[in-house]
Amino acid sequence: MRLLLAEDDALLASQLQLLLEDAGYVVVHSGEGVDAEYQGQVEDIAAAVVDLGLPGLDGLSVIERWRQAGRDFPVLVLTARTRWHDKLAGFDAGADDFLTKPFQPEELLLRLRALIRRSAGHASPRLQCGPLRLDVNAGRFELDGVLLPLSPQEHRILSYFMHHPDVVISRSRLGEHVYESGFDPDSNTLDVLIGRIRRKLGSTLIHTHRGQGFRLSAHP
Repeated sequence: MRLLLAEDDALLASQLQLLLEDAGYVVVHSGEGVDAEYQGQVEDIAAAVVDLGLPGLDGLSVIERWRQAGRDFPVLVLTARTRWHDKLAGFDAGADDFLTKPFQPEELLLRLRALIRRSAGHASPRLQCGPLRLDVNAGRFELDGVLLPLSPQEHRILSYFMHHPDVVISRSRLGEHVYESGFDPDSNTLDVLIGRIRRKLGSTLIHTHRGQGFRLSAHP
């Protein structure tokens, strides 16, 4: 899944980007408020992690502009502010959750995963599609109770499908959530990856809709 990381501290941003990428996310990083606001308007992202102290345009204003434009992806705010009225202002602006600095990297991942699940309509951290099961917090797939080995790109594809079951997903949309940049929708790379996933699943869970995209479903 594609995430937006809006953080101006270069060291922290680098650490968080590595953490998120290791967890299977595609990360778009912005270190400045105006650019972050723009990226949130034009990118197809599953969630955003936003530092309130962005230069150029502060984090609250960035979130407010997204919400005013109808952008409803979940937003996790990073802040060194601990006062309740600061958090209240953030919620009023449209933030979904807060994480106070300093924080444990594992907590950031857990909160972010929970926000993404809920925004997709999933309350449980364990998603199921027929014999296929995803433990979101552990980042682990099982097929009929047996661990399913996947490459990082295969994991990204299947995870995105699991968060959007029974939905036809276009090649370009799927590619944006698998590759960091430069995805060519006319390339057969995506078909090769999906072919590999189908062989590993050993079932017909992934359906092709010609000219439209792919759909994950336990039903034909």
